Amino acid sequence: MHAMTDEQFDAIVEEALDDVPGELMAMLDNVAFFVEAEPPPEDPDLLGIYEGTPLTERGEWWSQGSLPDRITLYRGPLTRMCEDAAELREEIAVTVVHEIAHHFGIEEAALHELGWG
Repeated sequence: MHAMTDEQFDAIVEEALDDVPGELMAMLDNVAFFVEAEPPPEDPDLLGIYEGTPLTERGEWWSQGSLPDRITLYRGPLTRMCEDAAELREEIAVTVVHEIAHHFGIEEAALHELGWG
């Protein structure tokens, strides 16, 4: 894919988030979205990551000042794997749904079985 500015990428992320079903987005609890240029060096092909406490693991302690969970998208791998903006938008939406599933406590193996791996 041709080079794009951070602003262009961010605009595609916003469009992709609009593609995620509203019902799913409404079920998120205390989640913030971020974009970073590249993933950690030990996982250079990582498209996104969920960091936080899944809903299935939250107890009474969780609401006591917990910071928001994070879903981070990695611009580099996403743009390198996509041929155009339409494919990028679709891949970002799929990646976001994948990471949201982790927020709901769905493990990696189950996501692969469901076709969201």
